Amino acid sequence: MSQPIITGTGRYLPPKLLTNQDLERMVETSDEWIYQRAGIKRRHIAAAHETNLYMATQAAQQALEHANLAADQLDLVMVATSSPDTLMPSTASQVQAQIGAQCAAFDISAACSGYVYMLNIVEQYFRNPAINHVLIIGSERMSRFLDWQDRSTCVLFGDGAAATVFSRGEGEGLIKTAIYCSGEHKELLYVPNAMPENMGDAEQTDNTLKMQGNKVFRHAVEMMDQVVGQVLEGTGYSQADIDWLVPHQANERIITATAKKLGLPMDKVVMTIDDQGNTSAATIPLALDIAIEDGRIQRGDLILFEAFGAGFVWGAALLRY
Repeated sequence: MSQPIITGTGRYLPPKLLTNQDLERMVETSDEWIYQRAGIKRRHIAAAHETNLYMATQAAQQALEHANLAADQLDLVMVATSSPDTLMPSTASQVQAQIGAQCAAFDISAACSGYVYMLNIVEQYFRNPAINHVLIIGSERMSRFLDWQDRSTCVLFGDGAAATVFSRGEGEGLIKTAIYCSGEHKELLYVPNAMPENMGDAEQTDNTLKMQGNKVFRHAVEMMDQVVGQVLEGTGYSQADIDWLVPHQANERIITATAKKLGLPMDKVVMTIDDQGNTSAATIPLALDIAIEDGRIQRGDLILFEAFGAGFVWGAALLRY
């Protein structure tokens, strides 16, 4: 039976690095404090020309090249982002034009869980036998929304984009996804006025990220534990069968706690948070592309993706690479 199979991946990371030592000169913090609490050493920060669209397009073109696929063969382009350059048109429609695709295109907004949400859509979309190739992209300029005087948030986030091409093929491919939402927790992680009605009134404009970190941490660990069992149920696989965990890169402590609950050694967990920080919807595809490129993830490996983000929204996906 034909299934959606990963045929290409790509990424774009801005060359400018912001290290913990740089942050020590900007806000009351230290390299030790940041690394102990989050596992981050540096993050990539987009320059003025490195828009969300620019990064997404660069990642998309690389993924198409690796898939040996022309853009006009695509049946769908999706972009997951919480930091678009424009409210409309969508980032996906602009990527579609930039790469020369001629298919449907749309954005989704599911914060840090955006990539897993797109995998769920891919799973449904390929039930249509007319669909053969889909491009999904996570692209974020989180630095746009940071208060550089708030040490609890500004040290955590970075910018970047990554893309994945799914094509119809033989084998297991994308096996199962599970996505959830619990909207009553919105006050724990949010950006209040990213697109305020009165952009000219500075007093009414607050577009910086707000987070109650300790409460977010507790919810994330609990919900990640639950969703893993839900995505494995009915597949015939158990936690022992997982070759690689590719989690959302929000906090090293959350990743470590999740791996421990799964019984996975840390050498079976793909971690990029030390070099990139939290790039929201881009973290999972970035980690996936890096682990494929460096040879850790091999064809035939069983991969578990999981993510948790503002909303709260969370989910997991099981895939045979």
